[in-house]
Amino acid sequence: MRLAPETLHRLPPDVARFDYDRDAQSIGIVHFGLGAFHRAHQSWYTDLAMCAGERDWGIAGVSLRSHSVARQLGPQEGLYTLTARGGFADATRVVGAVREALVGARDRAAIVRRMAMPQCHVVSFTVTEKGYARAGDGLDFTLAETSFYPLLAEGLAERRNADLPGLTLLAGDNLPGNGRLLGRLVREWLGIRDPELARWFASECRCPNTMVDRIVPATTPDDRDALEARIGLRDEGAVFAEPFSQWVIEDDFAGSRPGWEKVGATLVDTVAPYETAKLRMLNGAHSALAYLGLERGHRFVHQAIADPVIRPLVEQLMRREAATSFTPAPGQDLSAYADVLLARFANTALQHRLAQIAMDGSQKIAQRWLAGLAVHQSRGELCEATLTALAAWVRHVRGGPFVDDPLANDLADAWRENGAGAIVGALFGAGGLIASPWEPNDCERAFVDRALAAD
Repeated sequence: MRLAPETLHRLPPDVARFDYDRDAQSIGIVHFGLGAFHRAHQSWYTDLAMCAGERDWGIAGVSLRSHSVARQLGPQEGLYTLTARGGFADATRVVGAVREALVGARDRAAIVRRMAMPQCHVVSFTVTEKGYARAGDGLDFTLAETSFYPLLAEGLAERRNADLPGLTLLAGDNLPGNGRLLGRLVREWLGIRDPELARWFASECRCPNTMVDRIVPATTPDDRDALEARIGLRDEGAVFAEPFSQWVIEDDFAGSRPGWEKVGATLVDTVAPYETAKLRMLNGAHSALAYLGLERGHRFVHQAIADPVIRPLVEQLMRREAATSFTPAPGQDLSAYADVLLARFANTALQHRLAQIAMDGSQKIAQRWLAGLAVHQSRGELCEATLTALAAWVRHVRGGPFVDDPLANDLADAWRENGAGAIVGALFGAGGLIASPWEPNDCERAFVDRALAAD
């Protein structure tokens, strides 16, 4: 028996659930990227906000190409469970914020209509780094055709034509200045397709930066089976996450917004120090654990952080290299943050797969590692832990069963054409394959070359 509104009464009493009237709530948010992270983060915060008295913030979720999420959530009328794993017991909650699960390739008219309704105030995004269709510092228009840009442009045009106010575009992906980046890329798209709409967008819409943080492993069939055995209902849309969650948002909205700050989100003037700490300390350490851990035979984060060879490198990367590469906000305790991260990595209940973290590395390492390397390079400092992790990534993309990257073929070609003696320059040198704020100097290149030669 599936989880659905008519089966909620069958849940055991230890499963928490929303207490508002779902049917009475208008849809105020359209979200692109209805994956596990959104369901464990932004949708969960919105559900809690409506439980705290906020109204009319139902979510129309959009999967751009895949029908799988719609098949999971459609028969359940958008309901799903979020299970926090950690400590001695799992804590499961039914989340009611998602009202629709739409597919871009199938439901184009409905998606545009939702964005053009007066009740809609926010369009949000968790489309992963590659979903922004970047080409260097600009937009790859060919890739953008298959992403959210055409749908968003239609929705914005409908609002403008109906003399409705602008929208807040809320990015939720791990990119530096994600809101500013999103706004710039949308303006670039509109500037070519509809210059008049581009001017309206610049005047009427807002794109605040955000920082999101919660570890959300991919749900497995075994996860769903165990949950069904425990709660008595089958939930095809179930997500599992660590108990920790953080959301920092710049308070710059075009109109109404949910009171997310009532339920734990932080509204600030500038997100930058929190974003940088997360990208370089958490995400940078995660990537190091992934590439170093996979080549030492580990499957999960908690196994890699327990490895006596890997853990000291990760601690050095976080505390001595990443944490010293930027200026924290007043009161932002980076040593305490590193302590929290190490405890989160050691959570054995989470089963966070290293292969999941290792995906799309070419799209991630610039902000996670290379930006910090550039800062230390300008001071004449060598970041041995970060360079060790970087060498592991370079070895990883040479080939093998775990390589899942949009540049996989290009990276393999670079290895074949250059070999270990020249691959660093081919990837990161002037005109290299990876767009980078860092270009290795002789000392750094020699360090990585030695690591590759030792392999």
